[in-house]
Amino acid sequence: MGEPAALAALMLDAALGWPGWLHAQIGHPVGGFARIIGAAERRWNREAWSGRVRRWTGLALLLLLLGVGGGAGLALEWAIRRWGGGTAWPWLALAAWPALAQNSLYVHVAPVVRALAKGEMDAARQAVARIVGRDTAALDEAGVARAGIESLAESFCDGVVAPLFWLLLLGPPGIWAYKAVNTADSMIGHKEAPYTDFGWAAARFDDLLNWVPARLSGLILCVAGGGGWAVLRRDRRKHASPNAGWPEAAMAGALGIRLAGPIRYDGVLHDKPWIGTGGEADVRAMKAALRIYVLACLLLWGLAAIWEGVG
Repeated sequence: MGEPAALAALMLDAALGWPGWLHAQIGHPVGGFARIIGAAERRWNREAWSGRVRRWTGLALLLLLLGVGGGAGLALEWAIRRWGGGTAWPWLALAAWPALAQNSLYVHVAPVVRALAKGEMDAARQAVARIVGRDTAALDEAGVARAGIESLAESFCDGVVAPLFWLLLLGPPGIWAYKAVNTADSMIGHKEAPYTDFGWAAARFDDLLNWVPARLSGLILCVAGGGGWAVLRRDRRKHASPNAGWPEAAMAGALGIRLAGPIRYDGVLHDKPWIGTGGEADVRAMKAALRIYVLACLLLWGLAAIWEGVG
């Protein structure tokens, strides 16, 4: 029998998330990465510097984050295995648990569903604004539902599948190095100024780390949703990201709706292509998306158990 550390970490996250009282006491490990990124951005992303120089400083930040995240994970694993001996796996699970986001993702999407179900559009817009970057003030029910479902599908990869993939492959160093890079991508990995050059390395490396997990996410969502294969094959490359189109197309196909399309950011309309065909998203589609998400997470538990030889 193998060590069920990843499976145990998934169960801990699903049951507890990252408790509010613990966050109040010590924050969250990702907050440490965010502080490093913020400090580096203030010092190394200077407007007076050329784009080439800022690409080099952005690369330096990426290497620093890989060293901090991977190094911390390596030190944790070394200490746990040294002192835990044959019973190291529960402590390894604890070391990986904060890097997973099954519970957090559900908890952030569920309020959108509840508000839409009650017909409280202002509350629904406010709830979805906490999880997406687009303009939400004028969204109708379809727009709110699309935003929530897209975030759920894409974050299934970033917050669950990819961390688990790197945990299974490389242990605590892998999952924490991934979280460091993914945090940088979310903060500075943007094409718009002032991050165009400084965030380039983090964005490209995050794309690389998510390449396999994104494709796995699409396949798992199709299995969990009982379909969507045709839309996945046809529309997976319609997203600007080389990875996000896979889980979004799978979810759109499984639900029989269309996602993406024209979106406003900071008052500017971006004419993005539609992903999927069929009806408009609505509260029923959001409820179905959450059910698919939960089943997809359970499928991951099974895959983790198989990988770790638990039985």
